Parts: sequence; structure tokens; C-alpha cells
Amino acid sequence: MSREQERASATGPHGTVVVIEDDRHIADLVDLYLRNAGFRVLQAGDARRGLELVAQEKPNLVLLDIGLPGPMDGLEACRELRRMGDVPVVIITARDDEVDRILGLELGADDYVTKPFSPRELVARVRAILRRSEGSRRPTDGPLSVGGVVVDPLRREVRANDETVALTAREFDLLAHFAENTGIVFTRQQLLDSVWGPGWFGDERTVDVHVRQLRRKLGDALPLATVWGVGYRCD
Repeated sequence: MSREQERASATGPHGTVVVIEDDRHIADLVDLYLRNAGFRVLQAGDARRGLELVAQEKPNLVLLDIGLPGPMDGLEACRELRRMGDVPVVIITARDDEVDRILGLELGADDYVTKPFSPRELVARVRAILRRSEGSRRPTDGPLSVGGVVVDPLRREVRANDETVALTAREFDLLAHFAENTGIVFTRQQLLDSVWGPGWFGDERTVDVHVRQLRRKLGDALPLATVWGVGYRCD
């Protein structure tokens, strides 16, 4: 199979994953483990083809390599995925590319893995993200208000000063958690456990990146305070 060629496995009971990775050996290994875990897998060797597959197939999750060849790299592809919708995105980075990792999160990625990685760990992350994503799509509570922000869990919609604001799936979940627990100070680890899940493998800086994104998008309408030496509180 060429690097530009994608391959679809039989439909899996746990949903569809698009793998955008130019390294054929890595892509095939990820494909194998995901298919064995019950996922349908579609491969693309470059960003353009990957975006086409996402638009056509409406997958449950995208695995995206940052170091893609061609005119569009993984960071630009992540930005485009966010314009297309809120499908969960896991970026794949080289071990030392901390800058790319942070940029990917700021552009809306939900998680990241660093090369070399364990395929079993990757599958566990995919499952955890999808469990969180699907669980958050079945809310039972009505809209929540905090400051000038209204969070509607049923519609997955956020309004700030009566204007609709687009958030990524993880940003929405973090905001909803704050809105449900106003006045409570959370450490970064507590937020990771509650929003990302106790099985998440990343570091606490991920919380800072997502908080920064919420503040950038919602501005003064969101009363989200930093409690120095502890964590964050939303009033």
C-alpha cells in the first residue's frame, strides 16, 4: 500500500477512526491494533486526503501526525479540522517536539501521543476520549450560567454576551465542569481526572493550555480565576 493510499477495514462496532500518518509502518501498526479493538480504520498519507476522508466519512476520532509531508502539515490540518467540526483529534508528535505539542492543543487537539508510543496505550487513549465524548453528548441537566456565559449541555452550545462561541469538545467539557462547580478551587490534577479521565497519560500543562483557550475565546464574560499555587476557580 502506498503512502497516499488509505485502507478501510470492515465496519467496527466501536466507530470509525481516520489515521493521517505518512509513515506506512506506523500507520499499519496503529491500524492493526485499532481494528483488533473493534474500530473501523481509514488511512491517509497526507493532510489533504485525510481531510477529505473526515469530510466524507464523519469519523468518531482522528489520529493526526504533526510531521506530515506536502504543503499542509499536521498543525495546519488540525486547524482545518476545527473549522470543519468538533471531532476529537489526537495528535502524534516526536518526543522532543514540546512546542508542536502545545501548539496542537491550542489549535484544538484533545490529546497527544509522543513517538515512539505503545499501540496498546494509544488504543486506551482513543477509548477513553470516545467514552468521555459520548458521555458528554447525553446530558440530563439544562443550561448553566456563569458570569456572562451560558453553557447548554443538551445542545453542546456556549453563548458569551448573547453571542455563540465555538469550542472544541474538550474545551466545552472543561467549561461545563467549571460551570457545574462554581466557587470550587480545583487543582490541575483534579481537572485532569474529572475532565480528561483518571486514565489520561498527559501532564498538567494541558490544563493550562485549555484554560488559556477558554479565556481567549470567552474573554471577560468568563469569571475564571487562577488561584496561585493551587489551580483554578470559576465564580
